[in-house]
Parts: sequence; C-alpha cells; structure tokens
Amino acid sequence: MEEAVRTILKALGEDPDRPELLRTPERVRESLLDLTRGYRESLGDILDGAAFEDPSQAMVLVRDVPFYSLCEHHLLPFFGKAHVAYIPAGRLVGLSKIPRLLEHFARRLQVQERLTEQVADTLNATLRPRGLGVVLEATHLCMVMRGIQKEGSVATTSALRGNFLSDPRARAEFLALAGVPNPLR
Repeated sequence: MEEAVRTILKALGEDPDRPELLRTPERVRESLLDLTRGYRESLGDILDGAAFEDPSQAMVLVRDVPFYSLCEHHLLPFFGKAHVAYIPAGRLVGLSKIPRLLEHFARRLQVQERLTEQVADTLNATLRPRGLGVVLEATHLCMVMRGIQKEGSVATTSALRGNFLSDPRARAEFLALAGVPNPLR
C-alpha cells in the first residue's frame, strides 16, 4: 500500500522523497486501514448477546448519531448523522449497539444507500421488531469538493421495515421524533 501511495504522489507531480512527504505513504496506509476497519471486525462480536427479551412496546429511538465513511466511487469522505428507531416485539438491544453497528458498516468503502439498508437489515434480523426505521443524512465531499461542487447539500436515505412501512402513524411518529420532515402526510 505504501508503494502505491508513492506511485500516486509521483503521478501527481510530487517528489515522495521530499522530507515533508517521507512519512506520507505510511500515514495514508494507517489512515486507510482505520477508515476501513469494518472489513476486519466481526459483526458477531458486536451483536452476540446484545439482544435480550423484554416486554416493552415503546418505540426506541437513537438519533443524531454521527458517522463517517468513504465513498467507494471516489475514496472521498461522506459524513453525517443517523437516526435509528424500532418498535420492539419482545426483544431489545443495548442502546450502544446501534451506533456500533452503524460504525461497523460505515468503516468500509460505501454508498449511503447500501449503508442505510445494511443497518436496517441487520437490526431487523437481530430484533425482529414490529417496526424499524433508519434515516441517514450526509454530506458527500465528492459533491462538495469536486464534480458539481454544491456546498451545503445533504443526501438523505431511509429504510423502513414492518409497521414503519405499512402504518402512516408509526412512520410519522418516527420521522417527527427524528426531526425528519414526513413528505407522506
């Protein structure tokens, strides 16, 4: 990986032997390994034993969870916040597991749409809730720094399962609590 970074620096017209750049290949390697650590983590380590039986039927919402990922098309960051909610059907998960799950999938080369679905599908399979919703709002540096160059733009994706998909009232409650406008009212 470090040799590849040296090659990139040369292709950009830089001298990788310049004193200020000598450690850049090593730093880029360390950075990329950290930013993509989700490939080397075990999902089982995050979720094994995380769900437990409980009769609660109250909606559980974890909102404004920050996340950072790398766009798989440009290797540029996208970042934002996630809102995740579910209505239990006899099973709960520790609240900290939701951000950990998001982080697990975000720390890979990604597209926002897939990241949203991965979080929703994994929680849905783990909890089998009556309803589940995931909304991600993100700024993509590939849209801000290059290409269209539209600073301030935010991409929003959502994945709804169960009664968040079929019941307009449940969906509206989730979106209102998450602070996301509901266009289906």
